[in-house]
Amino acid sequence: MSLFKKCRNFTAAKEVEKAGYYPYFRAISSGSDNEVIIEGRKVIMIGSNNYLGLTNHPKVIERIHQAVDKYGSSCTGSRFLNGTLDIHVELEEKLAQFMQTEAALVYSTGFQTNLGAISTIVGKSDYILADRSDHASIVDGCRLSFGHTIKYKHNDMDDLERVLRKIPKEAGKLIVTDGVFSMEGDIVNLPRLVELAGIYDAQILVDDAHSIGVLGEHGRGTAEHFHLQDKVDMVMGTFSKSFASIGGYIAASEDVIHYIKHFSRPLIFSASPPPAAVAAVLASLEIIENEPERRIRLWEITNRMHREYKAMGFNLGTTQTPIIPIYIGDDQKTFMFWKELTDAGLFTNPIVSPAVPPGQALIRTSYTANHTDEQMDRVLDIFYKVGKKLGII
Repeated sequence: MSLFKKCRNFTAAKEVEKAGYYPYFRAISSGSDNEVIIEGRKVIMIGSNNYLGLTNHPKVIERIHQAVDKYGSSCTGSRFLNGTLDIHVELEEKLAQFMQTEAALVYSTGFQTNLGAISTIVGKSDYILADRSDHASIVDGCRLSFGHTIKYKHNDMDDLERVLRKIPKEAGKLIVTDGVFSMEGDIVNLPRLVELAGIYDAQILVDDAHSIGVLGEHGRGTAEHFHLQDKVDMVMGTFSKSFASIGGYIAASEDVIHYIKHFSRPLIFSASPPPAAVAAVLASLEIIENEPERRIRLWEITNRMHREYKAMGFNLGTTQTPIIPIYIGDDQKTFMFWKELTDAGLFTNPIVSPAVPPGQALIRTSYTANHTDEQMDRVLDIFYKVGKKLGII
């Protein structure tokens, strides 16, 4: 009975739900788009990662249907044994071409990608240098590896150098960082990070989950954004954002990918991505390459929302991207703000401690290429009224 004592004692979520402020596991009864249906009511979605708005693109839907007709619903096995289809191989080849790397490897989820790549590459005598704001999948990948993990202050390159100085010169070192940080919305200081990696003989893994399709002239992510593609050793990407699907990949040299393929437990012992998901990614990749106007539109919206929110007096922190946090501070006030936004017809995400440090609670908003100017007018009007009502601005 003692095993489940913690379950019985966990009442916080039920208390919030009883108070009418429970924001999680909300059932959406429509497709993921710039507007969604919740409890029979249409609301404007500014809480998803559908950056390029491809989840309902006709080409994506068509390719999904074709894949299901040809391959069925599942591969019923792992990539290592019976679960590799020709379209998995096709996708990996095209991802490598797109990322301008020698090879790429596809996983069933983005979380598994970080889990598998980090834990496979890093050994007992190696060191991981991780940003304190790195995604949970990086944190767990570090835990699963048998290496030594040292965290440095968020996007603080002086602190990273302080840590690097303490590590034995001959030790293997992997610096792991988000390209775009999923809560803050800021971009890693990659130029300085690359410089430090060169000085201290470290390798670099950039998690570009929120960067692919968004940053760079061709949407190749953070390294392309800074013109440093040849300086980053491994790039992780996910399919659940710009690629309108589910899954993830790691792009690197052929030797690195070959090694991960044969030793990564999350890859070898998980069922492979289903045909429909792979087909959606292939179609999305073609759209990313052939419709740059979507990325241009996304940044038009992003720049406008940055400008307008700041003019109203909201605190956006250090964001530089379509992820725009509205810092409220107090957890309870953040829930109140979220509830007012919800009642007014907006879907947003309240982020409170321990997901963020105490006193830094926020409303996480994010935008897509499909949002209209009229919808953004409505969003800004609601935020202004609620901000005034609750004394945030």
